Amino acid sequence: MSGLMQTRHDRVLRLTLNRPQARNALNNALLGELADALDAAATDPGIAACLITGNRRFFAAGADLHEMAQNDLAATLNDIRPRLWARIDAFNKPLIASVNGYALGAGCELAMLCDVVIAGDNARFGLPEITLGLMPGAGGTQRLIRSVGKALASKMVLSGEAITARQAQQAGLISDVTPVALTDEYALQLATTIASRAPLALQAAKQALRQAQEVSLHAGLSTERQLFTLLAATDDRREGITAFIEKRSPEFKGR
Repeated sequence: MSGLMQTRHDRVLRLTLNRPQARNALNNALLGELADALDAAATDPGIAACLITGNRRFFAAGADLHEMAQNDLAATLNDIRPRLWARIDAFNKPLIASVNGYALGAGCELAMLCDVVIAGDNARFGLPEITLGLMPGAGGTQRLIRSVGKALASKMVLSGEAITARQAQQAGLISDVTPVALTDEYALQLATTIASRAPLALQAAKQALRQAQEVSLHAGLSTERQLFTLLAATDDRREGITAFIEKRSPEFKGR
């Protein structure tokens, strides 16, 4: 049985993690399915945004420890896993996470890799690898400290303790907290709103936002201006401005 369910909602592709017997643990097979789905969505003009969800109890409770326990140093060194994460990270369209319940270890790392995270009020975010004699290995230390700062990131990584959805929102890790029953609905509404925007502008804006965490302010401003200038050549920019002046909804074509 596939560990990933795919459903289309107009221009939004919903990807549901579906390994309930393993609390949606992210083994290589599931990461591979996720990477394949995003690779396909990246080149599908009918898809403007993707939404990743779990279930009401678990978004993803970590990596698959049974799989990990079989890997010695050599196997870990040659593991395909980093390449799978890189493919997911390379997705060029908006990626939204809808998180209920536990987002721990690799599950937390997957949520942090998304552009926007919506969480239910029962959500818990944590990197408990230290309690297993490990440390985060899929971007956890690097993305968390960039999101919440040194103090909280160090506390979470070194203690292994999780934080609540409200704490995650206050720290800037997630954007919204909702009642559990409404998390997926709200996240889909947001994804649908984002998907209605001009596709090329969305991709350019995502690229600029990603750059902001990796380069100096001067370099980031330069990249932003270059992307802003390139959009001046698009039909969608002309349509967006014309529609605003004419007081109508724009019809973006991704050109």
